[in-house]
Amino acid sequence: MALRGTDGGRSGGGSRADEQRQRILAGAVSLFSRSGYRAVSMNDVAASVGLSKPTLYHYVRTKEDLLVAVYEEVLDESLRSARRIVAEAPSTREAVRRLIVERVRYTCEHRDLLTICFHEESALPAELAEPILERRREFERVVRDAVEAHLAATGRTLPMSVGTYVSTCLGAANWTYKWFDPSGPRTATELGDDVATVLLGLLDGG
Repeated sequence: MALRGTDGGRSGGGSRADEQRQRILAGAVSLFSRSGYRAVSMNDVAASVGLSKPTLYHYVRTKEDLLVAVYEEVLDESLRSARRIVAEAPSTREAVRRLIVERVRYTCEHRDLLTICFHEESALPAELAEPILERRREFERVVRDAVEAHLAATGRTLPMSVGTYVSTCLGAANWTYKWFDPSGPRTATELGDDVATVLLGLLDGG
């Protein structure tokens, strides 16, 4: 995950300061997902990673910066992965299938991040919310374009609008964070295959 430094620049891994910021963010993710963003203070974040509050503020300006970093991590990774899948898939149908499988896998394997994203959107600072929401719409457009490309290539139709179908696919994939059991019997990828099989039935039936 990447977190903006106190100078406003976005930091990745590498330097010792960057590594400390990522440790702070990981601690914040654990607290936010377990207790809720609003219930967690910067004192709590500092204590969770063994830092004093003044030292914490050397690395992170505000609690809002931590929340924004969570959304940026999820959306940046989702967008990178979706674009790669579409570019590498051997067919339009396989592109849609892989997008669904990957969305389920990522959601199930990063439930702490997704719990925050699905529950704390209203806590995003107003001046930063719109760029984040636009990034989410960009990801959704990649999925929609993949579905439309398949329909155009095959001449098939859907029993609903493309927008409704995409929302159904993403809703089904996203909701797995609530009930996926990491102890089994299905792995996250296997569950993704199951969900994709059901949703592709609509795509194949027209």
